Amino acid sequence: MNKKLKVVLSGGGTGGHIFPAIAIADEIRRRFPDTEFLFIGANGKMEMEKVPQAGYKIEGIDIAGIDRGNILSNLGLPFKILKSLFKSKRIIKSFAPDFAVGTGGFASGPALYEASKMGIPIFIQEQNAHAGVTNKILSKKAKAVFTAYPKVEGFPAEKIKFLGNPIRENIITGMAETALAKEKMGLNKDKLTILSVGGSLGSRTLNNAWRSHLNELVKKDYQLIWQTGKLDYKDIVEETKGINSRNIQILEFIKDMELAYSAADIIVSRAGAIAISELAVAKKPVLLVPFPFAAEDHQTKNAMNLVEKNAARMVKDSEMQDKFWDTLNEICSSESIRNEMSHNLEYFAKPNAAKEIVDEIFSTLMR
Repeated sequence: MNKKLKVVLSGGGTGGHIFPAIAIADEIRRRFPDTEFLFIGANGKMEMEKVPQAGYKIEGIDIAGIDRGNILSNLGLPFKILKSLFKSKRIIKSFAPDFAVGTGGFASGPALYEASKMGIPIFIQEQNAHAGVTNKILSKKAKAVFTAYPKVEGFPAEKIKFLGNPIRENIITGMAETALAKEKMGLNKDKLTILSVGGSLGSRTLNNAWRSHLNELVKKDYQLIWQTGKLDYKDIVEETKGINSRNIQILEFIKDMELAYSAADIIVSRAGAIAISELAVAKKPVLLVPFPFAAEDHQTKNAMNLVEKNAARMVKDSEMQDKFWDTLNEICSSESIRNEMSHNLEYFAKPNAAKEIVDEIFSTLMR
């Protein structure tokens, strides 16, 4: 490019919105190192910390979503929206970007709306199988909508580009041979190994399920890598002292996620968008337990996309007591089921998502 490129990115509130935006910025910076980037985030949200840590400048606006638990707290929301629109307009006008990318969350609404009003090309990246409210509104003005699923209700079909979610580079490049990974983790390479992950904070639903079925696990001689999260960790360590735990590794948090994925024969997980994208790249049979209180129940919709392709099994939170162990044991007991699920996960595996999204952005701009 002859001139210095300028790009606005906006997305936040959760890591699922922030990290794809950073991955897209990283890919653009890799190609055009002198690109000037500006992120727009919501004051008080985690993007205001995570984006500078990744080496990018961010401006904050005062925006929030509807608080369904406290209706009175929403009285000031119209004022916040107007204020955030005004500030977004001022930021974008001053920065004058060549294009803008939104990955969902409160801040991306005002930021990309104002960019589109100024005639700046905008692009949307939606992580979930169900379109978020902000992205749904913005999609009408977007040049393209990049998704992790082939069909996402709420978007114009002609704008959808099924390219996947950008994920951590170490998950793509750091996967190891299963037996070797087991040995590195101090596990028996010949025993079937289950990895249970409930997100960075853990999942009480998953923790309680394992508490109820540890005796069955020991009888079957399965190995378990159990990420508990901070809240339950100490209690679980104490509770399991009397159990033959040679096969059980209890971890508060897993830093080397690619090694844990590699060591697993089967994975039990929540159904967050980025988690599913990583699981698809890992290509390990998976039992999904969607978090039932996610916005518009999008985790269940994420999981169902995989279940319909026979790439995963699913057990709802409300069914855990009756169905968790039987469903898991069915997968554990059948190598053919595991092989079929691993093969079918390839459909959702998009290890080059960031690269292909950036390819599509520049291809669209040049048309």
